Amino acid sequence: MLFNSYLFLLLFLPVVVLGYYWLARDHFRLALVWLGVASLGFYAWWNPDANQSWSPFYLAMLFGSAAGNFVCARLISAGRGRGIGRFWLVAGVSGNLGLIAYFKYRGLFMEIARWATGSGAVEAVALPLAISFYTFIQIAYLVDAWRDKVPRYSFGKYLLFVVFFPHLIAGPIVHHCELVPQFRKRSARRVWRNLSIGLTLLAIGLFKKVVIADALARIATPLFDLAASGTRPLTMLEGWIAALGYSTQLYFDFSGYSDMAIGLSFCFGIRLPLNFNSPYQAVSVVDFWRRWHMTLSRFLRDYLYIPMGGGRCRPVRRYTNLMVTMVLGGLWHGAGISYLLWGFLHGLFLCVNHGWFAVREKLGLPKMPRPLAIGLTFLVVVFAWVPFRAGSYELTGGNFGTSLKVTAAVYESMCGVHGAGGLPPEGIAVIKESRAIRPLVLALLIAWFLPNSQRWMGRFRAYLGNPPEPLGRGFRWLAWRPTPLWLAGTLALLYAVGSELDKLSEFIYYQF
Repeated sequence: MLFNSYLFLLLFLPVVVLGYYWLARDHFRLALVWLGVASLGFYAWWNPDANQSWSPFYLAMLFGSAAGNFVCARLISAGRGRGIGRFWLVAGVSGNLGLIAYFKYRGLFMEIARWATGSGAVEAVALPLAISFYTFIQIAYLVDAWRDKVPRYSFGKYLLFVVFFPHLIAGPIVHHCELVPQFRKRSARRVWRNLSIGLTLLAIGLFKKVVIADALARIATPLFDLAASGTRPLTMLEGWIAALGYSTQLYFDFSGYSDMAIGLSFCFGIRLPLNFNSPYQAVSVVDFWRRWHMTLSRFLRDYLYIPMGGGRCRPVRRYTNLMVTMVLGGLWHGAGISYLLWGFLHGLFLCVNHGWFAVREKLGLPKMPRPLAIGLTFLVVVFAWVPFRAGSYELTGGNFGTSLKVTAAVYESMCGVHGAGGLPPEGIAVIKESRAIRPLVLALLIAWFLPNSQRWMGRFRAYLGNPPEPLGRGFRWLAWRPTPLWLAGTLALLYAVGSELDKLSEFIYYQF
């Protein structure tokens, strides 16, 4: 079930919200049970193959994963500091990683073996929805149990923490200590405040996804498909339009999902951690990763980079730790060589960035002017998004040869290998049909210069974390308030969404 579907918006969400607040008045535990059952139903709606009958297998696997990790955490806590506790920690983490390895990476391993040995076709295995997200939050739970950082939760609250539908499908990667303590009756108070703020964020997120991101897909996808077909090389201008189109599409797709997740959660009075904070306004690649998929960055830092030694080692070891972390972060996004390349590029950029910081500090050099720093960071990020987009050809029945071919073709075009020509007739036809040049320019201006939704609504913070940066003088009068003017603006956003909602599309991060 998609957040941007009529079924979710007009049936599922109203029924769940009404049922939750009706039960919360006198029977709050039942309200939590209702929310947990609704979240399981939300997940169960998904079917990996629309041509096959629905199967309870993936729902049972989600429930079994939660139950198994809950029991394992209890065993780890009971044996903490002893060999038996370490055994259950290793067993639990290995079980989670083994589950991901079989369902998500089996195809990659088999494809590499097929390429190396020349064997036959690889049998496809359906990737369970959200497996990367619900296994990662549970790995963190097991490690925290070993570190004696886990209170004694009931299984019901733990299960709701895992399956809570606003974050289940594509994050944020929530920490148990952030979410479980909020499952108390106080979160169900101030109903109208919760709903007005939550539904406003939902409307903003829907607009970003349905109106902006999906419009940009109509220009990026045909150009990448043309590169994949090998019919002819893209011109330099087409290569840059393809790269910029996808970069802005992904930006507003993920930004829209993040706003919707926070808004949906706040409809129940529950705050999720911030996961997206204007990353295209970053002044360095280091700053970019403090703003993009912030909870994944936090997980990789706390449970991978720091345990390997982090930045406390000598420079060579530190940069090695950074490269390993980013390559594995790329592999988390997708079981493909292109995602490994994307992670490698970001690891390389981060190493260069940290090296430059060290040189600048040693020589006493001034900081780069902010506009130049933002522009340079944006260019290297756009450059790295090319293999990330090409990876979709590998995930949808192709092979890594196809994705690498697309990556090379777009890079060659962007660098002018095939000449610096303009737009041939086919390119002009794509642009005219997509009508996406104006949305592309508008999207770039919004991403670079306008405050994000959390800053617009800064007085009524709906997320966990530090308060947002205050609005500048030119925007303060537009700060969100529960007023008729903002109600009219929200309804205008919903009207624009409604005119495009029949063109249903998944969020990009659903495939991870």
